[in-house]
Amino acid sequence: MITTRHDGGRSALARALFAAKHLTSDWAPTFAVVPRSAFLPDVIWPYDMDTGASVRVSRLDEPDVWHGYVNADVPIVTQWDQESDEHAPVVEPTSSSSMPSVVVAMLRDLQVTGASRVLEIGTGTGWNAALLAHRLGRFNVVTVEVDASIAARARGYLRRFGLPVQVITADGLLGHAAGAPYDRIIATCGMRSIPYSWVQQSCAGGLILAPWGTPYSHLDANVRLTVADDGRSASGRFLGPVEFMKLRAHHLTWPDHDDYMSQHGFDDAVTSSTDITEDDFGTGRFDASHFAVGLRVRDCVRSVAEKREGARPVWFYSLTDRSWAVVMFRDGEKEATVHQAGERRLWDEVEAAWRWWDASGRPGYERFGLTVTAEGQTVWLDEPANVCRSTA
Repeated sequence: MITTRHDGGRSALARALFAAKHLTSDWAPTFAVVPRSAFLPDVIWPYDMDTGASVRVSRLDEPDVWHGYVNADVPIVTQWDQESDEHAPVVEPTSSSSMPSVVVAMLRDLQVTGASRVLEIGTGTGWNAALLAHRLGRFNVVTVEVDASIAARARGYLRRFGLPVQVITADGLLGHAAGAPYDRIIATCGMRSIPYSWVQQSCAGGLILAPWGTPYSHLDANVRLTVADDGRSASGRFLGPVEFMKLRAHHLTWPDHDDYMSQHGFDDAVTSSTDITEDDFGTGRFDASHFAVGLRVRDCVRSVAEKREGARPVWFYSLTDRSWAVVMFRDGEKEATVHQAGERRLWDEVEAAWRWWDASGRPGYERFGLTVTAEGQTVWLDEPANVCRSTA
């Protein structure tokens, strides 16, 4: 076991995760001996909960601060797509170490046994693969990473720690057929569809656990699928909300507001009102309403602006053309003003989807499910026959 003067912080984190029922007794021994710190670079960008921003921290300059963040339940960015200088990360993160609570909860939900063979999609730092390898044995774990530099760094961490898991540099959408079949497949990146190749590479009765969502928001929800006995499909329910960096192939280029306005400005907009309030519509990060609306409104992105002087605009952008809409919620007002322009009436689509969710009893994530076949994927409410969204 690796011991340092910072073990107290790691032990406190373990106790907190156990008390919250994220960390289970079968995973606790592994969590105790496979530290997150062994799989992180000297310079990290943890998310500071107080400021709501990522901050640069160097282990060489501030070792106690570095370990303090590493042993906290916060996500940590480890790579950006570019940097303007050594202190100011810009644009978007491209690799990270997820919150420990999310990591151990997903391992819990994966329901491995001592004999499970696991394929991981999205190696990242290698910590998750190391946790799996410690519990199951390194030859029972294969991990796939699309970014060659990230994969090389993870191989180094895993080798130095004594768990040289097989790290494949490839597109995770393809899985890794050479190592199939797998009892479990776990994705540590957000997905917009589950590839059928994963079903094909799974054992009958195997489990696939992945964060799944729509372009409507950055929100994902973990879904756990069970592969059918004939191996031709996989189906299961959503477990709850998470937020992950997206698989590279599913990454969304954010709409440029000015591009939309140049096509259809406010002079072209149709103005109306809605009696849906901000509280009803929900602007919270993990509101189930966003997940439900995203299922029904295709090819649409939602952007929630900050509230100023009691007013909050929520924007919607079409991904198929330059249609847009904005609803302006104001504190104390029973109706909100709506403007929408372009070929699509985006707010009309969003409002219809929200009213469907409301009429269905405002279902949470656990009432939704997903089925994957060779023909495509279908999202359903309560039972597979009650289809919400389908590409099949």
